[in-house]
Amino acid sequence: MARAGLTADRVTEAAAELADEVGFDNITVSALARRFGVADASLYSHVKNLKDLRVRVAILAARDLADRLADATAGRAGKESLAGFASAWREFARTRPGRYQATQLPLDPAVVAESAGHLRIMSITYAHLSAYGLAEPDLTDAIRLLRSTYQGFFSLEASAGFNHPRDLQDTWTKILDVLDVALRHWPSNPQGNDHEFPH
Repeated sequence: MARAGLTADRVTEAAAELADEVGFDNITVSALARRFGVADASLYSHVKNLKDLRVRVAILAARDLADRLADATAGRAGKESLAGFASAWREFARTRPGRYQATQLPLDPAVVAESAGHLRIMSITYAHLSAYGLAEPDLTDAIRLLRSTYQGFFSLEASAGFNHPRDLQDTWTKILDVLDVALRHWPSNPQGNDHEFPH
């Protein structure tokens, strides 16, 4: 009955919805089975185990995020692209918190290589910074700066960690202004320290 309509895609989508409700780290096969009204064993025809389920959710979430980032940066360059990218990522973290957490799951390189969403995120990340003219290793350093800034902000925002009365959106806008200035005036590498670093 209930199990007749189950597919791997349906199970993964339901797991992503559950993650947004209770947190990615809190999804379990048992909780998902209760949502479908079936025994735990019924789900193992569609997912191997909890690890497999979480990887599937991470792949789904990456696809969702990639679509949002692509839409937010299309036809834009420089600061406009930076702001579009950052704000789309922030909105994803706010409205799809479990899926956002899933995108942070460390995955086997072979899995990433087969995940269209993860590959698109990497491609869009590099492309939206192209107007700043950064070469390696500066480009990698810049991406690490942006990623750590965004994720720190998202984490504090999600936990209500900003207690000052200043409007949070005003702070976000200022952060993007500062990042744009930093990218446009990126310091050159000291002589003799221009070798490439791993990402």
